[in-house]
Amino acid sequence: MKRLLACLPFALLVVTASVQAQSDAYPSRPVRIIVTVPPGGAADFIARLVGTKMAESLGQPVLVENRAGASGTIAADAVAKSAPDGYTLLQNSITTHGIGPHLYAKLPYDSIRDFAPITMLARLPLIMTVNAGVKANTAQEFVALAKAQPGKFGFASSGNGGAPHMAGELFRSATGADLLHVPYKGSGPAVADLVSGQVQVMFDGAPSLLPHIRSGKLRAIGAASAQRNRLLPEVPTFAEAGFPGVDVALWYGMLAPAATPPAIIARLNAEILKALNAPDVRERFAAQGTEAMGGTPGEAAIFIRSEIERWGPVVKKAGVKAD
Repeated sequence: MKRLLACLPFALLVVTASVQAQSDAYPSRPVRIIVTVPPGGAADFIARLVGTKMAESLGQPVLVENRAGASGTIAADAVAKSAPDGYTLLQNSITTHGIGPHLYAKLPYDSIRDFAPITMLARLPLIMTVNAGVKANTAQEFVALAKAQPGKFGFASSGNGGAPHMAGELFRSATGADLLHVPYKGSGPAVADLVSGQVQVMFDGAPSLLPHIRSGKLRAIGAASAQRNRLLPEVPTFAEAGFPGVDVALWYGMLAPAATPPAIIARLNAEILKALNAPDVRERFAAQGTEAMGGTPGEAAIFIRSEIERWGPVVKKAGVKAD
């Protein structure tokens, strides 16, 4: 036993030296960013834009791999079980690390313990739009209309338990408006039915709705953010309309598997922040109504915990379950 104990400091030194050598050599091969949604859309756009900038600084390709399904749990599980070496990262979101943990009775991973936060990437505030045939120009007018005709108006979402769905649930809770949730498989078909009048209301990011707002087929009546949306500055926030609780944004961050060496986390944090601060990235974000976030790994951890805590009561009150 004494001989074994005497060998332990040396063994620890060897392990520490090995980890340090791996960190110093990082990266020596391509890095993968696993995205929880199919190609196209805000999440994919952000991952590819940031990944391209990271590749320039890291000197290695940064590949975006789309693994959609099960509200992001398929992608999250794959990363949680990957080697903690900095070569497999997860672009997490409000779905995987805000709402998602409350949708499933049991996940194959721990949303906090099995991941190492790197930084936050960006947020995309949601806006509320109605079909042009709805006789309301403001949030207050729509609430009055919905109360006068309970059950008449359906609000579309990109899927059960996603941010657009939960924004609608917050709106119903804050205003008392009686709306029917109509989930779709993605924003594309939801917006199409909103434009045609099959459903009357939708909460989503500006990029998917803006062309139809400008064509007059949809009308924006509320911004679910602390400030007015930069792409629609004429549209009041819900706080301005008297409904301060309706504040929802799609957000995205970057995580690594737990036990990834701190030196690698620090390197990735520095490279991602450099990418987020690049003028061309800021310009392309602004054109999509997206706001860069950034921050330290510790700040990302605090933000993620706060989102998980925030959405628990909302999901429970709405009785939302995973499909």
